[in-house]
Amino acid sequence: MLTIPFLAVAGCGDGPVGGAAAPAVVVPPSTTAPSVPATSATPVSPTPSSPVVVPTPTPPSTTPVRGCRSPEFTTSDADGGWSDGGYYVHNNMWNQDEAGPETLRACAYDNWYVDSSQPDSTSVKTYPNVHKDINEQKGKPFNDYSVIRTTFAGRGPGVGIYDVAYDLWLNGVGDGKGVSELMVWTENLKQQPSGDKLATYTAGGSTYDVWADDDGYVAFVSRATQYSGSLDLKAMIAWAIGKGLIPPNPTVNQIGYGIEFCSTGGGKARFTLTDFSVTMS
Repeated sequence: MLTIPFLAVAGCGDGPVGGAAAPAVVVPPSTTAPSVPATSATPVSPTPSSPVVVPTPTPPSTTPVRGCRSPEFTTSDADGGWSDGGYYVHNNMWNQDEAGPETLRACAYDNWYVDSSQPDSTSVKTYPNVHKDINEQKGKPFNDYSVIRTTFAGRGPGVGIYDVAYDLWLNGVGDGKGVSELMVWTENLKQQPSGDKLATYTAGGSTYDVWADDDGYVAFVSRATQYSGSLDLKAMIAWAIGKGLIPPNPTVNQIGYGIEFCSTGGGKARFTLTDFSVTMS
């Protein structure tokens, strides 16, 4: 696993770079519709043309579901990370200038949790996540794969401002010419992606609003909160290519899943992850 530098950007909902996520918009606590923000290492985007109403998730218990009571790895370092089972668990406090303290504890790549305390503002502060690097982030062509599937289980705290999301990097990792970032938001509290809502996508019984901007960022935002499930990422990428949102046959460089914290409601909040896998063939 290579250590990936992350760029700081001001705006909640944008994804992190390299094991991270992209631009988005935040709804102030006093409103029901969101306004605009940034990426866990991506640029700030323009105000979207149409707001989206997001269901408020039910707060989880404070104990991780699988009971990670004897962590194999603990870090409070902004760039602290741990390799396990072919994956990398990353604290990824990429916006260090604005971020508050955060501690990640992991029993396995698919069983970890993070306690985060972020100030009450709308910029993305951190994107703790687990990710799989393809060919040491050099990637492999999309058309080489007949299957790209994933399973997940993760739950945000139900307070503050955040999104729980996949972050896929295509044609590179991070902020660079020709790089595309595709996110899949499975849980959302008071955020909205950057760009404009262009279409809807339905698969596996779930419907997603699809947003995109002019900088290679695409976000599939689930209309209903998904705390666990499986996704056909091959089909989602192919759909985005067919719509002209992503260049044909991009390299697939990194696939990650985690939470973008903007605010934790003035106190400590916990995100728990209890399943993650990527199957590619």
